[in-house]
Amino acid sequence: MFFMRLSTLFSAGVIVAIILYLLDNALPALSWEFIFEPPRDMMTAGGVWPCIVGTFWLAVGATVIALPLGVSTAVYLTEYGGSGRMVEAIRLSVSNLSGVPSVIFGLFGLTFFVTICGFGVSLLSGVLTLAVLALPIVINTTEAALNQVPQAWREASLALGANKRQTIFKIILPAALPGILTGNILALSRVAGETAAIMYTAAVFYTPKMGDSVLDPVMSLPYHIYVLATSSVDVDATRPMQYGTACLLVLMVLGLNMIALLIRQRAQRKIARQ
Repeated sequence: MFFMRLSTLFSAGVIVAIILYLLDNALPALSWEFIFEPPRDMMTAGGVWPCIVGTFWLAVGATVIALPLGVSTAVYLTEYGGSGRMVEAIRLSVSNLSGVPSVIFGLFGLTFFVTICGFGVSLLSGVLTLAVLALPIVINTTEAALNQVPQAWREASLALGANKRQTIFKIILPAALPGILTGNILALSRVAGETAAIMYTAAVFYTPKMGDSVLDPVMSLPYHIYVLATSSVDVDATRPMQYGTACLLVLMVLGLNMIALLIRQRAQRKIARQ
């Protein structure tokens, strides 16, 4: 028990140290102008507002697509698929996809969504690529949550006259909702911080204005950090902006996660009252 507590304190300490280090180096850049203005003067001045908006739409759009597809797949594998070879092959494939480097998903998005589908480097291509990346996470976590629902609940529902579909939508999914939302939080955190998956499909170095449609390219916080660190004409001048962008990305991910956690806690309280 002592070792577990020590490990927990050490992990929390590392996280706090990273956040404090980022804040200390980002303070020269953090301001209202930095948050709400677009970059200018070869990325050495201005802010990151287009990057914040682009990151938000990429993360939310990918989650909106991946969540229903992932939940539907997990429901099929758990409730209808049984234990045949095909189902086991699908599970193995999903598990393997969870460990594939994100740059591979980026190359897939470049080949399929950007080139074959003709969407070009755009918000739509980035959202679809990130949705494919998040799909294995959602499927695995949702399947684990569904398996935790007691089998007796299914049998009791069927014994009372409910059919399979009614049992799934009124008994199993509500009971597994907290676990499903946990998987959604993990997927949201993963896609919000991705760089390699969008640098080929959605993100651009700089765009003078935010796009008017899903077929326009976008800026994003992770790619912005990468550009400032590798392609800036004045690295010393942009270093505070790098740390400032990193801080905003961390705060954005934490904010999205907090919203998802509040939704999960509300679902848990609702289930407990029932």
